[in-house]
Amino acid sequence: MTLALLPPKMDFVFKKIFGNEKHPNILISFLNAVLNPSDPIKSVTLQDTTIEKEYLTDKYSRLDVRATTDKGEHINIEIQLDNKYNMIKRSLYYWSKLYEGQLESGNDYQKLARTICINLIDFNLLNHDKFHSVYRLKDCETHEELTDIIELHFIELKKMKHVKHADEVKSKLEAWLHFINQPDSEVVRELEAVESEIKSAKAELIRLSGNKVERELFEKRRQAMLDEASALAFAEEKGAKKEKLEIAKNLIQKGLDNGFIVETTGLSLEEVEATRTKM
Repeated sequence: MTLALLPPKMDFVFKKIFGNEKHPNILISFLNAVLNPSDPIKSVTLQDTTIEKEYLTDKYSRLDVRATTDKGEHINIEIQLDNKYNMIKRSLYYWSKLYEGQLESGNDYQKLARTICINLIDFNLLNHDKFHSVYRLKDCETHEELTDIIELHFIELKKMKHVKHADEVKSKLEAWLHFINQPDSEVVRELEAVESEIKSAKAELIRLSGNKVERELFEKRRQAMLDEASALAFAEEKGAKKEKLEIAKNLIQKGLDNGFIVETTGLSLEEVEATRTKM
């Protein structure tokens, strides 16, 4: 029986592959694919490479990949599976912390380096069909760029088009996203034959998937993320119920009958009657 591959979309697995000090070529290839620099990145220094066990079980912890390039750029990569409706502000906040964190007491502002946040998200965020969007500071009228020191990337995995063969993949970034989306696909198997870094990433994924300890750690992280999703759904449901009850109160005050209120709000007859009794 073939063991199922762990999903690279999970932050724990993603960090194990792309934040792996033993295989920096994987991250270098991915960053060059995302940033497409005129002078390619040649080396990276990884930050926060250890994954503490308490982070795995804390549903609110982040397992980002952080690195400094040979050009001194500070880069943070985050992968998010669920839409918490705060992604843009969240990314700006983490960018600001990464940027501000470079400045030690007494240092000159000139030493602040280019800072980049790359957000891989498994939901649709922006109102266009592009899967990769890049934002910098520009003049609103002339579009003249003020600086490239701030750069935010949003990569929307669900906007990737399905292809059947590797020769339909148009860029190295698309190749990486096919690996992240569906590592056991025929397309990825074909890509492994021509892309050495993807072959290395797939080999590391197979190793992780077959390691009993790593799978146990993955399950802990998966359960924590399920708990977070459940807590979010409960909060949303509670908020929606509160809003419906407020609408019911307003309709009761206007003298409308229970049947109309049930049909309008979706509340049960018992809930409407209980609301009327409390007023």
